[in-house]
Amino acid sequence: MEQGRLEEAEASFRHALGLDANNLGARLALTQVKKVEPGDENMAALVSEAGKLDTMLETKALPLHFALGKCYDDTKQYDLAFSHYLEGCRLKRKRIQYNPADNDKACENIRAFFSRETVDKLRGKACQSDLPIFILGMPRSGTTLTEQIIASHPLVYGGGELPDLLDLVNQPRAGQSAGYPRSLNGITREELKALGEKYVAGLRARNPEARRITDKMPANFNCVGLIHLMLPNAKIVHVMRNPVDTCLSGFSRLFNKSQHQSYDLAEIGRYCRNYALLMDHWRQVLPDGAFYELQYEELVADHENQARALLDYCGLEWDKACLESHKTERHIRTASVTQVRQQIYKTSVDRWRKYEKHLGPLLEALGDLVPAPGAEG
Repeated sequence: MEQGRLEEAEASFRHALGLDANNLGARLALTQVKKVEPGDENMAALVSEAGKLDTMLETKALPLHFALGKCYDDTKQYDLAFSHYLEGCRLKRKRIQYNPADNDKACENIRAFFSRETVDKLRGKACQSDLPIFILGMPRSGTTLTEQIIASHPLVYGGGELPDLLDLVNQPRAGQSAGYPRSLNGITREELKALGEKYVAGLRARNPEARRITDKMPANFNCVGLIHLMLPNAKIVHVMRNPVDTCLSGFSRLFNKSQHQSYDLAEIGRYCRNYALLMDHWRQVLPDGAFYELQYEELVADHENQARALLDYCGLEWDKACLESHKTERHIRTASVTQVRQQIYKTSVDRWRKYEKHLGPLLEALGDLVPAPGAEG
């Protein structure tokens, strides 16, 4: 499935069920490998399993709720889908430690550290490599699709979601023990250059031959100012999407790790507001053109022109393979693993309207970020 060989993946999951019809893991995987159709026998088996939810171990019930949510969403039974997403998120939320106030404070600290004065003072030396292409934004905003388009170019290696930058900035420097951004207190332009060189060396170790390498860690939106200072020739692509669609997509997905803000409607809305505040801050303190902004809804509506403009920003000659990015063979381990294997589709645009009556806490938390009626993005 991660390699995009979806028919073979489906055959493997079905083979597993042939060996053991009670293999819940295989049933859950089958719901992800393709769209669930009405009358689907695997869905019927999962619905039957749901009859045991009251006595089921939570570790088993949790993924079952998300799988049933996907089944009911695919078959347009939205109220049933949401009830399972809500319960799945409730079970997941109580198993993780997450304090939204910590995210508030982190974003406040980043904005305070990266004042225009500080940015101007620290600009000047830096690592001059143009190897990296950063693709960042909210999780579930279209970053995987964007990377897949760029990584379909023959000169580009798709690195995926790399922890490298966040690991680097959270490493204590001499005399520093705080996490990012306080880890940067007192940093010099020479140290910023060394940071950039260390990051590039890590990228290059992944692929010694590629002309450009992508880093699609969405949370790098926290580091746009830092990237600008340590790697001024790197390309930064900020992917934007309707905030309600983005948050709902996160809420309806069971992530393998992290994304702890996603399991409560009010908390994911609050996280999204902090992200929006931070991106506004970068627009204010960085020079025009410091990063490129791509609207997901425009990308799916006008794929070729948007893809051409994106490649042009990245300094890459147009290649027709970028129009057929769903055919590009590469390992993908994000939550969008199956979606990017399909031709560009528009069905995810304004998906939130189908769930609007359930989304009160999210809409309240997002406030003026909620698009006006009739508006997209």
